Amino acid sequence: MNFESLGLSKPLLTTLQEHGYSEPTPIQLQAIPPIMEGRDVVGLAQTGTGKTAAFTLPLLHRLSKTAEGGKNRPVKVLILSPTRELAAQIDKSVRDYGGRLPLKSTCVVGGVPIKRQITAIRNGVDFLVATPGRLEDLVSQRAVRLDQVETVVLDEADQMLDIGFMPAIKRILKLLPKKRQTLLFSATMPKEIKALSNDHLQNPVEVAVTPVAKTADKIAQSVMHLPGEGKVNAMTKLAKTHPGKRIIVFARTKRGADKIARKLVAEGVHAEAIHGNKSQSQRVRTLAAFKNGKTLVLIATDIAARGIDVPGVELVVNYDLPNVPESYVHRIGRTARAGASGLAVSFCTPDEVKLLRAVERLIKMKIPALAADGSPLQEKDVPQARAAKRPDAGRPNQRRRRYRPRQKAS
Repeated sequence: MNFESLGLSKPLLTTLQEHGYSEPTPIQLQAIPPIMEGRDVVGLAQTGTGKTAAFTLPLLHRLSKTAEGGKNRPVKVLILSPTRELAAQIDKSVRDYGGRLPLKSTCVVGGVPIKRQITAIRNGVDFLVATPGRLEDLVSQRAVRLDQVETVVLDEADQMLDIGFMPAIKRILKLLPKKRQTLLFSATMPKEIKALSNDHLQNPVEVAVTPVAKTADKIAQSVMHLPGEGKVNAMTKLAKTHPGKRIIVFARTKRGADKIARKLVAEGVHAEAIHGNKSQSQRVRTLAAFKNGKTLVLIATDIAARGIDVPGVELVVNYDLPNVPESYVHRIGRTARAGASGLAVSFCTPDEVKLLRAVERLIKMKIPALAADGSPLQEKDVPQARAAKRPDAGRPNQRRRRYRPRQKAS
């Protein structure tokens, strides 16, 4: 099937053709029709499958027929995102796809002057893409109206749960009209998200196009077993064996990301870090430099795992294995996007073997193991997880005596 068979308007079809999109992805094929009908939808799909277009295209189509125009018009579509980068990415998609339509989109996130965002809203907005914290700031200042929202989209709902946005999400949903369309998109469906769906969606259409824990087929995965101090040398070697290629490196902490960037720069590799402690202007500049090729190695924390959509990323490196196995799927999904192929290399120290095993259980595959020099490792040579050290390790099991206070003499 093509996009025309889905019933999208002529301006949207022309724009899609100009962008080189001819056939819808599975998530788009299944989600666009019920969204156009006004149904509630729960969409489950791995990263990089075209979820953003799956909800923006039908909403643009519907809203273009009832657009009011003018200043101070109420927001009709509210899209909530967990990160600034993802919010900016969604806003850009709305603007790109709706370029031939009389609709306006604005992105409101923290880290930038709020007055500029208030002015944009007062000039008239149809689509409002927001992070929960900044949206609540605007609501508290009475700078935005949510009483006439027709559709609310919760994108990457499971990550909003991880970051701790669920209380804010529930407060925001209470401000919206009860009669509305609600779209929930997520890569995983923990019980808290399922409960949110049951409480706030009416008879939703469920769309699940790929297994939650499935990694993209075109990503060649490997794990390199290293001593703790060997990561910098291994990373430097990887960067130098992929000259001129975009590489995303994932670190566990913000401080760790900065430290990795400094070490790589000292080794002659042009690298920059992006994480939550950076100002929004710094994050925008760093991401722009990565997109235009001025910076080829980007060091990121998991806050960026689902918010970076840069074509041509050839290699993703898990410098630190994630504590949450699902994050592995989102991290390596930054490569092999839009049908391309890519590489994913994970570093694993002896202390991280348990994290590796958790990832392998989730994705239901054994990741090919490499030695520090890049040569394949035999199964018998792969390090095993270290046993947890207990204070009483090696001592015989002894029954603890219950403490009984001495009775005072009468």
